[in-house]
Amino acid sequence: MGKYKKILAAYDGSPSSQNALRQAIKLAQTEGCWLKALAVVPSYEGELELVGVRNIRELLRGPGQELTAQAKEIARAEGFDLLTNIEEGEPYERIVEVASSYGCDLIVMGRRGRSRLERALMGSVTARVIGSSKVDVLVVPRDASIGWGRILLATDGSEFSRAALQHALNFARSYGGRLLVVSVAVMNEELLAQAPDVAEKLTERARAFAQEAQAQAEAQGVSAQVFVREGDAHQKIVEVALKEGADVIFMGSHGRTGLRKLLMGSVTEKVIGLSACPVLVVRA
Repeated sequence: MGKYKKILAAYDGSPSSQNALRQAIKLAQTEGCWLKALAVVPSYEGELELVGVRNIRELLRGPGQELTAQAKEIARAEGFDLLTNIEEGEPYERIVEVASSYGCDLIVMGRRGRSRLERALMGSVTARVIGSSKVDVLVVPRDASIGWGRILLATDGSEFSRAALQHALNFARSYGGRLLVVSVAVMNEELLAQAPDVAEKLTERARAFAQEAQAQAEAQGVSAQVFVREGDAHQKIVEVALKEGADVIFMGSHGRTGLRKLLMGSVTEKVIGLSACPVLVVRA
């Protein structure tokens, strides 16, 4: 099997979160692991004695109870006995906190948005969960299915990419998958025209990163194919994933602090926003 023992699925009742929950159930069934669905409702910040409703907290939790009932119904249809939880507060904070308190090693979330702009922006809750989480996060587009047959690893040679590589190899070995390795030499037409020597060095550097990953994969008995591209990193990663029919994209999560941690980073965020397949962000 892969690596996960406890999974937390964020559930808000949207079509994207419904699909994400189904994919989380599928993963939990194949991995034989524990799965909990979490619904987060807003906290009441007013004066309770001024409201005239004695059980205001229970009233506010009503939508959460409806969400967990929906989640359980989805699980029953999949033949799975689902654990559920309702929390109050800021969604991304509670998702991260609950994952930590239960010792989860994966958070599964849906991806909202149909238009290109909506997908590119991805959503602040998802971005903030990824930026704040200490565990891996799997983001699933509304109509995507999870699979491990063709795993695309995006590498930039960093320690974070190396961590993603090891997880990708783990899943490839467990499920008989193959590895597709993409490394992008980030450049534009101006650089190509004015500094071809620099562009060539960037491309060779990217090729070396990809070939390093390929060598590690083949040493562990995993078939690997290399793709080296030039241009905008997120565009080239998504293009390769689509053309090669990737089932999932593995990316490392670069460490950040403060505001940058919450904003997460443009390459990962844009890949998640534009990818047609699930994206697994791996913590180093």
